[in-house]
Amino acid sequence: MGRVTAAPSAPRYVFLDVDGTYAHHGEVPPGHERVVRAARANGHRVLLCTGRPTSMLPERIRAAGFDGIVASAGGYVEVGGEVLRDQRFPADLAARAIEVLDRHDAAYLLEAPDALYGRPGVDRRLGELLDGHFGRGGADGAASPLEILSALQTPDDLTACSFAKITYFGAAIPWPELGAELGDRLGILPSSIAAMGESAGEIYLVGVHKALGIEAVTAHLGVPREDVIAFGDGLNDLEMLEHAGTGVAIEGADPRLLAVADLVVAGPQAEGLVAGFARVGLV
Repeated sequence: MGRVTAAPSAPRYVFLDVDGTYAHHGEVPPGHERVVRAARANGHRVLLCTGRPTSMLPERIRAAGFDGIVASAGGYVEVGGEVLRDQRFPADLAARAIEVLDRHDAAYLLEAPDALYGRPGVDRRLGELLDGHFGRGGADGAASPLEILSALQTPDDLTACSFAKITYFGAAIPWPELGAELGDRLGILPSSIAAMGESAGEIYLVGVHKALGIEAVTAHLGVPREDVIAFGDGLNDLEMLEHAGTGVAIEGADPRLLAVADLVVAGPQAEGLVAGFARVGLV
């Protein structure tokens, strides 16, 4: 944990996970928006680096202004309006994933940059599953869970859909067992919503992760790795914290993430990025 920087003279390139790092239950704390604006005003570049597709990033999350987005856990990368990566599931793996999820009665979203795809009625079922976590209709001050479905489409033939990642809930078997049925070309992680237990998770292409997205950005901009600072809290942030010149984990993160972090800061409920940005010299 020794690579924390003093105030840097050169611009730094900051990659922020969204859920559990920049936002809490879909809401961005005012202090987080403020320090992102301040860091950019100081000449640094700040990018979102999330497992969400861009179709699940409402204006509320983007409001601070960002220099780019690594989305779909590294499958999609956009900088300055230019798309640098847009990797989708091959047709055979897409069909296999859909068949396995249907067989185990999962409610799932096929995530593309411009749309979400699902079975008819998936919005109703997700509402039932997620309301218990977020509070019904956002009544506890959190965003309504169904807001993320604004880009949802329910075509008759899902096998014709092109997508980069899958999020699912309510499967009849635990995620490790479901992952074994998917085969070795598809990876699976437990849901970042811990309350969902082992019935929920994310499915991705093996070899696709956030560090690949960061590498696409830094290669495009000619940025040395030591100028990269990454903040994250979930297992899908592990590769990016290992890759970054300075990796910052959120308190309470998985021990594997804490083990590779150079610095640990508080979560979004405590506006942890305010102190975190100061400690790495961004503001």
